[in-house]
Amino acid sequence: VEDEVPTAIPLTEPADGTPPVVVTEASLSITIDSLASGTGPIAVDAERAGGYRYTQGAFLLQFRRAGSGTHLIDPVPLSDLSALNDALVGTEWVLHAAPQDLPCLAELNLLPSQLFDTEVAARLLGKPRVGLAALVESELGLALAKEHSAVDWSKRPLPEPWLRYAALDVEVLVELRDILEQELREVDRWEWAQEEFEYLRTAPEKPTRPDRWRKTSGIHRLLAPAQLALVRELWVERDRIARTRDIAPGRTLADSAIAAAATANPESQESLAKLPAFSGRGARRNLDAWWSAIKRARSLTVDQLPGRATPSSGPPPHRSWPDRDPGAAARLTQARNALAAISATTGIAAETLLTPATVRALCWTPPEDLSASSVAEALTELGARRWQIAICARAFSEAFIELRDKPPASSDGDEQNAELEETSTPTVTS
Repeated sequence: VEDEVPTAIPLTEPADGTPPVVVTEASLSITIDSLASGTGPIAVDAERAGGYRYTQGAFLLQFRRAGSGTHLIDPVPLSDLSALNDALVGTEWVLHAAPQDLPCLAELNLLPSQLFDTEVAARLLGKPRVGLAALVESELGLALAKEHSAVDWSKRPLPEPWLRYAALDVEVLVELRDILEQELREVDRWEWAQEEFEYLRTAPEKPTRPDRWRKTSGIHRLLAPAQLALVRELWVERDRIARTRDIAPGRTLADSAIAAAATANPESQESLAKLPAFSGRGARRNLDAWWSAIKRARSLTVDQLPGRATPSSGPPPHRSWPDRDPGAAARLTQARNALAAISATTGIAAETLLTPATVRALCWTPPEDLSASSVAEALTELGARRWQIAICARAFSEAFIELRDKPPASSDGDEQNAELEETSTPTVTS
């Protein structure tokens, strides 16, 4: 008889019930005192409305700590939560996928002095699924519903089912954290995790790209500079409208509509309106603005048109390497093979071992002597952590040296010609 697969127990209600939402300074003060008097790590989560709003700010905060319970805080009427941050100095914050929430927490003066990221911990353990619901099920045997993950959290008042969902997101986060720490210690990866947590906690905010419009879906099919100019002007106009009205850009004008306009190159505002991609309410509401953007694009001189790619100081797209630098292309293949071997041995995904951008930068501009110490130094300059360098540097060095010292391959035709020359060359005697 085959063993039955255990069924996860649904987690449907917070243990202490769904708490009221903190919306006043008086209730916030009580919440701060309660959390400060709690013990151990504190589970933290934030809900945003990125699919609905232009801003990526938090519209609900969730906290849970032993001895204090769960607290839901509405940051909109409160805005400055620095007093809460001061009360939690020295406390470890437990988040899942921390890079998603840390920026919006920082906007509210919430900055953890210690961090544990359950997603990162799961990746370092080689877990096949690292989403919160998947980990809660695999590690705790509980089923955590995620049906409200993409709702409009800027809505007020927030429905009670949404609040219950939000409270459950931090219900067992500390318990999950403890299990993952134990597993990390058992496989001697706890120090690796601590390095990653500190890296995430202290990482500087990424600068905004000046050419964000190049991320427009469907742009890869547009090659002419005039088409790219249409994309850029429509994107800039959409961004202006979305920012002014605090609406998600995609709800103002879809990427597909921008690409369709650049492809069709309409002759008039009326022909623009007839494009199927411009049939939506948001697109039609701002039709005058879209047409003005198209006219601006057409008024540009040749020198003002965007190029097919933005000039960069970093490596070029790796697809061009075989033509631009065959040696770098060969190193990239060797590095990927070495990384795949390490991944197979450790069970850690290659992109967790080292980001693809780091690998490409190393292969495009490798150290001169290719020694393990030089590769390690190069990886350090590229931002790799000590644990990553310890398990990757020597493998990369050996792969690069093997490639450098490998004799050039000769074709069968070359070998036959060489043999023919040896047998047909007459002997010269003096």
